[in-house]
Amino acid sequence: MSEILDIEKLKEKIAHFAQERDWQQFHNPKNLAMALTVESSELMEIFQWLNLEEAAKICDDPNKKIEIEDELSDILVYVVRLAGVLNVNLPNAIEKKMKKNALKYPAELVKGSAKKYSEYKNRK
Repeated sequence: MSEILDIEKLKEKIAHFAQERDWQQFHNPKNLAMALTVESSELMEIFQWLNLEEAAKICDDPNKKIEIEDELSDILVYVVRLAGVLNVNLPNAIEKKMKKNALKYPAELVKGSAKKYSEYKNRK
């Protein structure tokens, strides 16, 4: 089943969760950014010593899949909470960033390449 994620509802739910626990006092931009980094590191730790084949098949292990789901959820929660605290409209910000990325990485120029945008010789 495919569901569309309602960022505004999620933002409200996370804010309510924090408010019920009196955690908003800790949820300043610095602390949330740090927590986001910690959670991202915990996701990386799951993959740390795996080769490419093992990494590609990691979700075949139900326990590892749960770990990954938990870490991805933690990351998204902190992203959404930080956006709420900073009053960032994530859907709009994502739309703007995708437009910037499309200009930096034109499909006809970068298809199949992992180079950074500044490395392309034939920029328009």
